[in-house]
Amino acid sequence: MGKPTGFMEYPRQDVSYQPASDRITHYNEFTIGLSDDELSLQGARCMDCGIPFCHQGCPVNNIIPDWNDLVYHQDWQAASDVLHSTNNFPEFTGRICPAPCQEACTLNLQDAPVTIKNIELSIVEKAWEAGYIQPQLAKRKSGKRVAVVGSGPAGLAAAQQLVRAGHTVHVFERQDDIGGLLRYGIPDFKLDKKSINRRLGQMKAEGVRFHVNTHIGVNYPTQRLVDEFDAVVLAGGAEQPRDLPMPGRELNGIHFAMDFLRANSKVVQGVPGAEADLISAEDKHVVVIGGGDTGSDCIGTSNRHGAKSITQLEILPQPPEKEDKGTVWPYWPNKMRTSSSQEEGCERMWCVATKEFIGDDNGNLKAIRCIKVEWAKDDAGNWQMSEVEGSEFELQADLVTLAMGFVHPVHEGMLQDLSVELDGHGNVTADTEGGGAYKTSIDGVFAAGDMRRGQSLVVWAIREGRQCARAVDEYLMGSSELPR
Repeated sequence: MGKPTGFMEYPRQDVSYQPASDRITHYNEFTIGLSDDELSLQGARCMDCGIPFCHQGCPVNNIIPDWNDLVYHQDWQAASDVLHSTNNFPEFTGRICPAPCQEACTLNLQDAPVTIKNIELSIVEKAWEAGYIQPQLAKRKSGKRVAVVGSGPAGLAAAQQLVRAGHTVHVFERQDDIGGLLRYGIPDFKLDKKSINRRLGQMKAEGVRFHVNTHIGVNYPTQRLVDEFDAVVLAGGAEQPRDLPMPGRELNGIHFAMDFLRANSKVVQGVPGAEADLISAEDKHVVVIGGGDTGSDCIGTSNRHGAKSITQLEILPQPPEKEDKGTVWPYWPNKMRTSSSQEEGCERMWCVATKEFIGDDNGNLKAIRCIKVEWAKDDAGNWQMSEVEGSEFELQADLVTLAMGFVHPVHEGMLQDLSVELDGHGNVTADTEGGGAYKTSIDGVFAAGDMRRGQSLVVWAIREGRQCARAVDEYLMGSSELPR
């Protein structure tokens, strides 16, 4: 694929960013892309691998070498066709996926993988610009009705596949706009919501019907959903945040990360009345507890608010600067990573646990008490954490965001109404293989994405939404021509 000797002739060239001092003044995307000629050379770097390990690294099994070759030859329409054959929404993954495919690239053995993520995004943006992406209308209608609960990437992928199979599809979203965490959970500077809106336009033209401000089990009876549709897809995500029940947790100024991010995104996107719920970091000492992507989003947002200081706490040890390729590749490595938001300014602290939130006389947060921890393996080989005696310290804090992930989907309401079976982690139980793929314990009810697998990546949600759609189509029609 590409040029047989391209990887030896052309150096790796990735996108660049606007300077941090410029980009923290706005909420627009700040990536600076490559020219068509530069992208062509990056596509040429794709090796003629005996085994393309990038396929294994990509949850949706993107046919990466094929579209790299097409980009090398600047056949953008064919590249778009190949890209969309496995991924409904490459404009999302091209922006926010951590790109496990690049870690699996053979050239990553030399720390110079093909810039797969950048090429992917360039293909879909070129396709939108050129008008290659058009509604794909079903050739015939099945007469079957399918409800999809949740409009995140899993729900949207399932809905688009199912409507293309000829079913009447209704998507129910409890927020005031479509997109799930893509809409309000991921900041606009990482994902411009125009990319969601134009895809929704395509889906509406294909026949998908969207219902906002519709909370199943709250203002829309769960039983009505089951009674009125031939199949139901549960794709509501894993939205129960992990809490930190420490002394002082009730103080003003401690918020779940998603509450902080959602309120800010609504203001940025001009939702009427959103200013009243904004949680501002302006002139505050901010502490972000949690070292993942959500924590980074809190950092980027706080910098744009004008925070006085930002500290990010991680309970785990600092990862190594470089992984051991011989023992890790082509799998996702544990290594030190610095996000664009962290580059904009924050102090990162490792092996730190929170012991107490400290408030003033008015019930407002003013500091947190922390302690250093260390990790060691026990006799069974399991990692165990212990506190370092005498290592306690305090951090000034006016605002804390809890960004420690999500434990499972919300059980109250719809899931309790259905009495659907849950696994040991509190997720909806459903297998992914065989005749019972994505089926829950309730006949005609399916589950996909984070609601089934737990907190995960956008690309995994798209994969599960696509696969679940095929399972639903088979359930309704006896067979399916949808790709798995």
